[in-house]
Order: sequence, then structure tokens, then C-alpha cells
Amino acid sequence: MTRVPAPFLALAAMVSVQLGAAIAKTRFDEVGSVGAATLRLVIGAVVLALVVRPRVRHWTRAQWTGAVTLGVALAGMNLCIYVAFASIPIGVAVTIEFLGPLALSLVHTRRWRDALWAALALVGVVLLGVGPSAVTSVSGVVFAVLAAGCWAGYIVMNRHVGRAIPGVDGLAVSMLVAMVVALPFGLGEAVRGVGDHPSLLLVFTAVAVLSSVLPYALEMLALRRMPTRVFGVLQSLGPAIAALAGLVVLAEGLSVLEVGALACVTAASVGVTLSARRRRA
Repeated sequence: MTRVPAPFLALAAMVSVQLGAAIAKTRFDEVGSVGAATLRLVIGAVVLALVVRPRVRHWTRAQWTGAVTLGVALAGMNLCIYVAFASIPIGVAVTIEFLGPLALSLVHTRRWRDALWAALALVGVVLLGVGPSAVTSVSGVVFAVLAAGCWAGYIVMNRHVGRAIPGVDGLAVSMLVAMVVALPFGLGEAVRGVGDHPSLLLVFTAVAVLSSVLPYALEMLALRRMPTRVFGVLQSLGPAIAALAGLVVLAEGLSVLEVGALACVTAASVGVTLSARRRRA
């Protein structure tokens, strides 16, 4: 893997996440969106816990609080975005979800250029508001917005947990917490779906690996060999990759307005990332 350029590893991680989401959506009729999210979290948490085997005996209260809070954010992010997937195209949902980290980048800025990037992102939101997906499924847009908020919380808490807890032990525990939070909402659907279709266990094992285990490993390898600013710019391609996955796996085409919204949010994210680099310099 050291011979593979780091940007390709980062792109592979994003493709893996969105491909896993698209595959999961193909089974929503059998297990439901919340059941699908729950299966993904359960299998991903178990796999990660078995691989990492976190050592928690000497954790402080602050470390436990951070890991639990991160787990709640993870659960909310996964449950809300899967509910959004059920009623609007994946590309639209991820574009809206991406507003979470974008808003987090803008929250402390006082530069007029960053205000322009925020305005461009707002244009993207307005385009989605007048697009066909928003008109036909307001609930899908609402859950995508909730997922955006959870994603912003996940970023803040992931940074805190990464500093407070060595290695990936904190992430492994947070995944278990996310699993516990999701179980009351999706356990019934998950059990019924797997009971009627046992092959779902294999499908969602693949989804958990594609959406959780593999991306975490690829991103970790990539960040060891590339600047975080480059990684941030590449992450801005997330909505476009999600739209492509939706088109290839689910035949979900986007309208001209939705493609315009995706382009606005992506451009705003790239601009904010590069602007942050100049501020640090």
C-alpha cells in the first residue's frame, strides 16, 4: 500500500463509503432504512471491536464521556442519512449532509472571502429547495439536514477523542455506543429482515466493511502521507462521488438544478479548505 499514492487512497475511501451506501439502499425494501443502518452499525462495531480489542480499564471519566458522545453522533449521522436515502437520491442527500462540515469550517471565520463561499453554498441549498426531490420529499431533506448536524458533531468529537485516547480504541468504543443507540430504533426491522432473508447478513457485512472498516483504514494510511489541506479538498468530492454511486448502482439520475446544487456545495467546500490553508500560513 505504500506504493499507492496517498490521494488515490483517500479517493478509494470515499468511493468505498458511497458504494456501500448505494448497496445498502438496494435492500431497503427487505429490511427498511433504519434496519439497514442498524445492521451496518452492529456488524461494523463488532468487526472493529474484534480487530482493535480496546483497552478501557484505566479510562478516565472525560475519556468515557468523549467516546460516548462520539458514539451518539455516529448513530445519529448513520440513522438520519439512511432515512434520507429512502426518499431522496443519494447524491442529493450527501450534498445536503455535506453542509455540516462546511458550516463547521465557516463558523469562526471573519474573512469576506469565506462569506462568499458560504453564499455559494447557500445558492446550492436554494437550488435543492426548488428541485424535484425537495418538493416531493420534505422529510428526506429534513433528515439529511439532521445528518449534517450530526456529521459536524462527529468531526468535533472525533478530534477530541483522537487527542484524549491513543490509537483507535476510542473509535472502537464509540462504534459500540452507536450500535447500542441504534438498536431500539432498528432492531425489529433488522431481525424481521434477516429472518425472512438470511442472505442480508452477508450483504450488510460487505456494507459494513465498505462503509466503515475499509474507509477508516484507507483514510488513516492516506493522512500519514499527505497534508490535511489536500485531504480536505479531496473530501469535497464526496457529493459528486455519491451522485455517481447512485447513478451506477441505483440508476438515480439528478436534475439540472440538483447537479448545479452539487457543484455549488463542492466548490464552496474546496474554497473554504484552501482559504483555511492561507489563514494558517
